[in-house]
Amino acid sequence: MDRRRFLANTAALAGTAMLPGTGCAEAPLLTVASRQIEVKRRAARVFGVAGPGGKSGLFANEGDVLRGPLLNATVDPLVMHWHGQIFAPADQDRARTGGGALAAGTSDLHDFRLTPGTHWMHSHTLNEQLLLAAPLVTREKDAGDVQDVVVMLHDFSFRSPEELLAGLGGTNVHSAHGGAAAAGPGNHGGMNHGAMNHGSGAVHANDIAYDAFLANDRTLDDPEVVQVERSGRVRLRIINGATATAFFIDTGTLAAQCVAVDGSPCQPQSGKRFPLAQGQRIDLVVDIPQRGGAFPVFAQVEADRRLTGLVLATQGATIRKFPDRAEHTAMHTDLSLDLALRAAAPLPSKPGARMEHLMLAEEPGYRWTINGKIHGEHTPITAKVGERVEFMFMNPSAMMHPMHLHGHHFQVVGGRSGRFSGPVRDTVIVPPHTPVIIAVDFDKPGSWYLHCHHLYHMATGMMTEVVVT
Repeated sequence: MDRRRFLANTAALAGTAMLPGTGCAEAPLLTVASRQIEVKRRAARVFGVAGPGGKSGLFANEGDVLRGPLLNATVDPLVMHWHGQIFAPADQDRARTGGGALAAGTSDLHDFRLTPGTHWMHSHTLNEQLLLAAPLVTREKDAGDVQDVVVMLHDFSFRSPEELLAGLGGTNVHSAHGGAAAAGPGNHGGMNHGAMNHGSGAVHANDIAYDAFLANDRTLDDPEVVQVERSGRVRLRIINGATATAFFIDTGTLAAQCVAVDGSPCQPQSGKRFPLAQGQRIDLVVDIPQRGGAFPVFAQVEADRRLTGLVLATQGATIRKFPDRAEHTAMHTDLSLDLALRAAAPLPSKPGARMEHLMLAEEPGYRWTINGKIHGEHTPITAKVGERVEFMFMNPSAMMHPMHLHGHHFQVVGGRSGRFSGPVRDTVIVPPHTPVIIAVDFDKPGSWYLHCHHLYHMATGMMTEVVVT
C-alpha cells in the first residue's frame, strides 16, 4: 500500500480504536464476514476481516490501543486469535482452553495496547483455510521514511477444509476441545488434485495439493501492482497466512535487508531469498533504483516450483507477464536464517532456566502428537510469572513443524550446531530430524497454547498448553 493509503488507514484506526469501550452497540472496529473473490477465473466464497473503511485488517501506529467490538457477521462460530499480540489479555483471546466460540451475529469487546510490528489475526479453527485472516500491523515509531507494502500469503483450495482433512485421513480433535468445526461461507465446489500420499517417511512437504497460492488474494495470473517511487525505500511486511505451506521469499533483482521477523526487530541481514513458515512474518527493506521499472517479489512454495507474489512498479513501467513456476525446485525450509539473524533486543542474561523437552511425532491415522499425546490427552506445562523456561523441540517426523506460542515472544537459542543468540520470534521452524531450543520469559498469567502452525497438524492433535500462574 502506498503512503497516502497507509496514513488514511491509520487515521481511521486512531479515530475508532481510541473510542471508549461503551459496549457492543457501537460501530464494529472489526467485522468478520463472507465475501467473494476470483481465483483462476472462478468465483470463490471465502471469509474476510474488515477494519474501518472496509479495508482488510488494521493498520495502526505504535502506542495505539485496539478498543472496540469485533462482530461475527458470519453464520459460523468464530475463534479469533491475535497472533503476535503480547499485550492482549488471556481472556480477550478465544484461542485458549475454555475460550469457547463467538456465536454468529454477536460481538466481542476488546481493549488492549497493540504490539509494535508486523502481526496478524486469524481463526483458530479450520475456517482459517477459507482466508479467515488479516494483517494487524502497528507501525514502529522508528520505522523511518519508508513506504509500507503489506503482503498476505495464502494457500487456496476449491475444496472445503473438511474435505482436505478427510483426504489426509485425519480427525479434527481440536474442535472437541475449545475449537469449532468450519462449515464454510458457501459451496466451494470443484476439485483439486487431492491430498498427497506421505509415502515411506522420507523428508517431505506440501501434503495437500492446492489449486492456487495467493498474495493479497491474487495469483500471478493477475498480480497486485503496487506503485512505488524512483529512488524510494520500501518496507515489505510479509505475512505467511497459509495453512499448510511454507514459502521462500525472493526479491529478485532487488537486494533486501531483513530488519524484523515475527514483528521483532533484528540486526539488518542482507539477502535476496528468505524462508517463511506458516504463521511467520518477515520485514524486508528494499531500495527502488532511480531508473525505475517493474520489480516482482515472489513467494515460492517450499520443495516445489510454484510461485505467487506481487509487483512493485514505478509510474509508467511496463508490466510483463510472469510465470507461476520457478525454473528450479525450492529447497526444504531449515534453521539457516535463524542461525544468521541476531535480535536487536535479545533476552537478558539469566542463568538456570528450566528445560522442557517436546517430542513432535506422527502416528498412524494422520495423528500428530507432542510427547506422544494429542490435544485433549495432554498434561499442561506449568510455569510461574517471572520464570524463564527453555523448550527443546525434537522432531523425528518427516515434516517441518512451525511451532507457535501464544501470548509471548521467545528467543531462538539453540539447534543442531549448539547454542547461539538468535532472533526473537513467536513462531519457529523445527526441521525434520533437527532439535531446536527456544527461551521464553513468562510475564503474564493465563493458559497459552503451544502448537504447530500447520493447520491440519494442529487440528489433528499437535497442540499443548502452558499454564502460567
